[in-house]
This record gives sequence, C-alpha cells and structure tokens, in this order.
Amino acid sequence: MGERAVIIGYSFWGFLGDGITDTPDGGRSHRRTLVDGLLAAGHTLVFLQADRDRTEARTPLAGPYVWDSSLPDIDALFLEWRWPIPGRNDTPCTTPGHTCDLHRQQQLLDHYTHRQQVPTLLWDKDQHLPPADPLRKIGNLTVCEPALHPRHGATSLLFPVADHTLDTADPEALAARPRRWPLVYVGNQYGRDTAFDTFFAQPARHLDHVVAGKWTDTSRWPHINFIGRVPFRHGVDLHGQANATVMLAPTRYATSGQYTQRIFESVLAGCAPITPAHYRAASLVIPGELHAGNGAHVADITHTLTAMPAPDRARLLARCIRRLDRFRLSRQLHTIGQVFDQHQEADNGNPTHHTTRNR
Repeated sequence: MGERAVIIGYSFWGFLGDGITDTPDGGRSHRRTLVDGLLAAGHTLVFLQADRDRTEARTPLAGPYVWDSSLPDIDALFLEWRWPIPGRNDTPCTTPGHTCDLHRQQQLLDHYTHRQQVPTLLWDKDQHLPPADPLRKIGNLTVCEPALHPRHGATSLLFPVADHTLDTADPEALAARPRRWPLVYVGNQYGRDTAFDTFFAQPARHLDHVVAGKWTDTSRWPHINFIGRVPFRHGVDLHGQANATVMLAPTRYATSGQYTQRIFESVLAGCAPITPAHYRAASLVIPGELHAGNGAHVADITHTLTAMPAPDRARLLARCIRRLDRFRLSRQLHTIGQVFDQHQEADNGNPTHHTTRNR
C-alpha cells in the first residue's frame, strides 16, 4: 500500500462534518483529516456504514466521498471499532431507537475478514475489544489503538493532525488571543469521575470555569458549571477562549498513554493542556511545567498561565505544538501502509487467500 493504490472499505459510525450536537462522536476532530490523507495518497475509499451526514445532520458532503450499503469489491478493510451498547445496537433492527452499526460491522467482518480474508485494520479507538477476543488471533487482521503504549499486542495508530496544520500553527498569534475562561473541560463523563474529582472539581472551586459535554451524574459536584452538550464548533471555540484545560481520562487511557483528540484541539487553540503527572508518556506529549500531581497543582498552574506574559506563553505553546509531531498525519498514514503491506506480503506467500473473491 505504501506505493500501491488500493480500494479501502472504511467503516465508521459518525460524521465527516460537524454532525449533530447529541452525539459522542469524537472522530469529527480527525476522521476527515485521515480520510482526506488516504485519498490524497491515491487510494479509493468506500464508506460502508450509513451516511449520517446526510440522513441525520442534513448536511451532505460534496467531494470524493462514496457510501455503499452493499458489499462492494475492496482490497482492504478499515474498521473504527464498534462495541455492544445495551438498548441501542444490540436490539433487533425493528426496535425503536435501534442503530445498525454493530450488525453491519459483523456483516463486514464475516464477508471480508473471515470469508474473503481481506487485510483488515481494526482501530480500537475506545479500547473496548476484550483482551481474549478471537479477532486478535486472525492472521489477516491487525488491532490498532490510539495509544503510545498499546495493549495486548496492538499496534499504535494515533489520532491524526494534518501536517499543514502543525506546520502553519502560529504560537504568537495564539498567545495574543484574549481568554474568557481560566479553565475549561470539553468532553463526556464516560469513566472520568475519579480523574475529574481530583484534577478538575477541586481547582474549579476557586477558578472561573465551564464544562461542556454529556455529564449525567453530577450531584456530587454542585459547584461545577455544567452546560451540557454543545455543537462541535462551540467546543472548539471554548478551547479558544480558555487559558487551560485538563487531560482527563479513564484509567485504561492513562495507563496506556492514549491521548484523545482534546490534546491537539486545545493546543491548536492556544489552550494549555494540563496533564495528570501519572498519565503514561506525559513527558513525550506535554511540557513538564504542565504536569500536575493533584488539584491544587492544577490551580497553581492555571494561575501562572493566566498571568503569563504573551511572549512566555507563545514559547510554551510552541513547545506544545512541537510535541504534537507524533500525531502528524503522515506518520499515521505510514503506519496504515505498513499494516496493510505486511498482510499483502503474507497473502503473496499463501496462495489460498482470496480464492473466493471476484476480481
């Protein structure tokens, strides 16, 4: 794939554009970057799930984007992994509120991965694939995680940032922006209660702040300014209005060094990403003066940032931007190419593969 254009069947349950407000789809920050990078490299992409930009957001996308609800002929399968969500995608198709992402994913696995033995990349973006899942033992399938230290033999495939975006980021202009909020958090509750309690709720008692996202159980934090889910661009704008945010994460992310899209969403808006010091590989991704040992430390760092002269802030942001290099799109495209190339090499050595495919 590194030098050879291929047809990639791409399965994702989400949006390429801004989508709708009532969704947890974090992929909107980077999915189109990856898709456009694959297209620019000469590959053909066919999207194999529903076109939710058209049917839900009512914003169909122009350009070289193709959706196909059948089982078209492809050379490689790329899955943004879906998992069972009780009452939503594990119900019969005719059930009210049912989404068919899981059923469709299984159909794709059965047809392409198992029957046709198509090279398959399973991107476990939320680390929900069980350690003993039989898929991990399939020869023509590679599990990837967006972590610096992926688990269970997975390959590291990080959330991508466009090379041009990194190369043209202007830390001085970002440092000069006026900031409304000392501290913000944009993201959902999912598994973050412990980290939120320690690293956000405590300093938020003394700092003007706002929290945007789906937080359904908030009774223990009556002092927090929760504003609920906001449109995707509003979340981006909140980072642009804030001095700092905190990289909150479920334990499985912190222990594997999985940094969500919030790291580059915040940095590229000039919002400093304060990070719990125990977060694995923090020194590779965030400058040391933004590592916090507890909530009081978060408050101290935020106060320092709020009072920091623009030239000093620009230098700090420049260092943050340089550390985003490992998220660079070209690096992720290289990883994807390596994954599919290794399966192609294995296939070339095993003439029994692909005998059922119509080429």
